Amino acid sequence: MAQPNVAEAHSKEEVLAVEAASYDRRFGGRGAKEILRIAINDLFKGQITLVSSFGADSSVLLHLVSEIDRDIPVVFVDTGKLFGETKRYRDELIEKLGLRNVVSVKPAPEDLAVYDPKGNLWLSDNDQCCHIRKVLPLKRALSDFDAWISGRKRHQSATRSSLPFFEVDEGRIKVNPLADWTATEILQYAKDHDLPPHPLVAEGYPSIGCMPCTDKVAPGEDPRSGRWRGMNKIECGIHLPSHGQQVDGSGI
Repeated sequence: MAQPNVAEAHSKEEVLAVEAASYDRRFGGRGAKEILRIAINDLFKGQITLVSSFGADSSVLLHLVSEIDRDIPVVFVDTGKLFGETKRYRDELIEKLGLRNVVSVKPAPEDLAVYDPKGNLWLSDNDQCCHIRKVLPLKRALSDFDAWISGRKRHQSATRSSLPFFEVDEGRIKVNPLADWTATEILQYAKDHDLPPHPLVAEGYPSIGCMPCTDKVAPGEDPRSGRWRGMNKIECGIHLPSHGQQVDGSGI
């Protein structure tokens, strides 16, 4: 099958950008659950997945989705560097919420063999490490979908302060139903619905990623300040327009 040329690729992105902006205007003010219902049952029926880290406040979005469709595909990227608490939390939420289609994806063994044979790439090149262990596995997992659901919120960091409810990312629509939720609203929803907290939150981790690159956060700090602390890095690459740097020979 012939690959689209650059002009065709740009044209597709432009069309999707118009669609995303239209969806944002039409549905952005309807609330998270209605945005999810419209996205799952109407706009992208059978062609949408939820991507979840099963992190600090993931339970809220997972609960909202479970009340609409417990069979929706949920993609969990197991980087091989996660806290054991995160995996156990994932299993707890799957059982509690009755999620029936959670798929764990991992980095390709051939990528690890070539680029991170000793498992310590994060020390010398954290961008490359994230790309191999998170970005590429997710890119492969998303290849069969037209849209995906993200749990990002505007309050999490300055770089997310203008986050829309619908946006374009790598040739598909990304839905951010919790974009305008505050930290207080997240906590209250979890309390109202008896959702268990991630066990590391009580230990001072309001944002939880891979174990080597996640630090505790002091009171008053940005909730994501413990991610890649002391490094010139604020995102893993999944939520960047370019999806992070590229690895030669590799196609989240």
